[in-house]
Amino acid sequence: MENYGQNELVKLATTYMPFGKYKGTLLIDLPETYVVWFYGQGLPDGQIGKLLGLLYEIKLNGLEDLVRPLKNS
Repeated sequence: MENYGQNELVKLATTYMPFGKYKGTLLIDLPETYVVWFYGQGLPDGQIGKLLGLLYEIKLNGLEDLVRPLKNS
């Protein structure tokens, strides 16, 4: 697994989903079922794919509450 820092956590709390069913939703607010489904389909290349992969790990481990306070950063 890649080494992530606080900057990526802030990005999860401030970046909007750029496409799909949940376009315009903050990444951290995406439903877990959607993130798990997306992970199973294969994540896109680039920054959004890396963020979705990190989000998958965070949601899988129930750590969303550590990221949500960063929404106002």
